[in-house]
Amino acid sequence: MASSSSRGEMEKMGIDQLKALKEQVDLEVNLLQDSLNNIRTATVRLDSAAAALNDLSLRPQGKKMLVPLTASLYVPGTLDEADKVLVDIGTGYFIEKTMEDGKDYCQRKTNLLKSNFDQLFEVLAKKKSLADEAGMVMQAKFKQLQAAPTS
Repeated sequence: MASSSSRGEMEKMGIDQLKALKEQVDLEVNLLQDSLNNIRTATVRLDSAAAALNDLSLRPQGKKMLVPLTASLYVPGTLDEADKVLVDIGTGYFIEKTMEDGKDYCQRKTNLLKSNFDQLFEVLAKKKSLADEAGMVMQAKFKQLQAAPTS
């Protein structure tokens, strides 16, 4: 839950201010959720790349295989150098690494993404709690307005 001091501050706000706060926090929650989904997707892709590197390291040199050009398009090829791989480091840049360095790169990136995921998840939980608190305070203010006698 949100801290009692933030609830006290919210109770001093008007309904319009509370509504604006809730909308802002809900927007932030949605953006954080999108970021978490992107991190999940990137982690799955890195795990897949690490598995492919592991599989590739077990194949003998000269082995015939299908080489992926896209997720659904493969062409026949032959494994030339099993110890060297090209690693996509982003924005169309590739670097040549040894197989072990490639595996290490995938593992380090995966650990970084998981750490970022955990941090974002904590922020998301706090923002959701704040949005819920704002909603409850707003509901209470609506009830007060409805219960207030009109002259």
